[in-house]
Amino acid sequence: MTPGRPVPPPLAKPLPGTPRGTTQPAPSTAPRLAAAYGATAADSGLVPLTVARRAPKDDDVEIAIEFCGLCHSDVHATRGEWGAPKYPLVPGHEIVGRVSRVGAAVDDFAPGDLVGVGCIADSCRECDSCLDGLEQYCENGMTGTYGAVDARNGDAVTQGGYATSVVVDRRYVLRVPENLDPAAAAPLLCAGITTYSPLRHFGVEAGDVVGVVGLGGLGHMAVKLAKAMGAVVKVFTTSESKVAAAHGLGADGVILSRDEAAMAAASRSIDVIIDTVAAPHDLNPYFRTLRRDGALFQLGLPSGGMPPVNPGALIRRRIAYAGSLIGGIAETQEMLDFCAEHGVVSDIEVVAAGQLNEAYDRMVAGDVKYRFVLDTSTLGTPSEKADA
Repeated sequence: MTPGRPVPPPLAKPLPGTPRGTTQPAPSTAPRLAAAYGATAADSGLVPLTVARRAPKDDDVEIAIEFCGLCHSDVHATRGEWGAPKYPLVPGHEIVGRVSRVGAAVDDFAPGDLVGVGCIADSCRECDSCLDGLEQYCENGMTGTYGAVDARNGDAVTQGGYATSVVVDRRYVLRVPENLDPAAAAPLLCAGITTYSPLRHFGVEAGDVVGVVGLGGLGHMAVKLAKAMGAVVKVFTTSESKVAAAHGLGADGVILSRDEAAMAAASRSIDVIIDTVAAPHDLNPYFRTLRRDGALFQLGLPSGGMPPVNPGALIRRRIAYAGSLIGGIAETQEMLDFCAEHGVVSDIEVVAAGQLNEAYDRMVAGDVKYRFVLDTSTLGTPSEKADA
């Protein structure tokens, strides 16, 4: 293993364009309206909306969306749990569909191509992180696929993938391999890259032992990806009911984290832990299961304070405690190609537009194995006037 493996170079060569914060002249063609579902207030639930999509500029790609994954962050955002957003808000950052139009300067995508858009719709393209292909860490702030101010397009608020179409700069569009099920590939654009990036950063390879804490949307992807990399995978869970599910996903072993004897037996046996739990929990028992030079990557963002970390546990075996945020565009493309090579997709349940609110409630209750995906063909037709 080689911690700190360099990321791939930036995927798309820059095209001449206006600086961030300025707006290119709009083409003569009018924006197109798209049917969508989104929130109009924190307590509105998801309701039918119509959004206006800009006509493609020279370096834009217009996508007819077929599927969009539902991420737990969509629930937080639309319900105002991470601060009050600007409503109306159309969520969705796990977008898969077919190219419908391209701008005059686009020569790497063509109508009919199967493509995807993840969490990033733009970035400054100038800071060290962007130039290193790490747009997710853009030092001037990346532009999210929904709920973000789009400085390059008149400060419009971005609207996401619970819609029939979207227009995105070609630099942030990903090529989805045709051998992947497009619905099951949609969650790869968030849950997949979020777990792939720390595994690759740590240099996981055949024979390494990877621990996965939590077996939800992120955790089940961590199991599949680590197995595809050749690792031995151990799942930590508090619930005996998840033992069979973990083995079904390919885990080599399951450790009941509430069983002190089982945790003691796992001492100094694991190289890297991917922690996907978003609730406050004590990390110290997990540190004790790591070998010298091991690492624990925190992916879940707890809703409250965590118990203090004992620095002695880190010092005695040179253990690293790290965080990781999605992945850059080049690394996300690498992940999609890796998944195509190894046959890795998410376990999903496809829902129609009318089931979105129920799906949100089920996500909060943990009642999904393991990701919901919206079939956008159920969104209906747009009205004559845009809501956003």
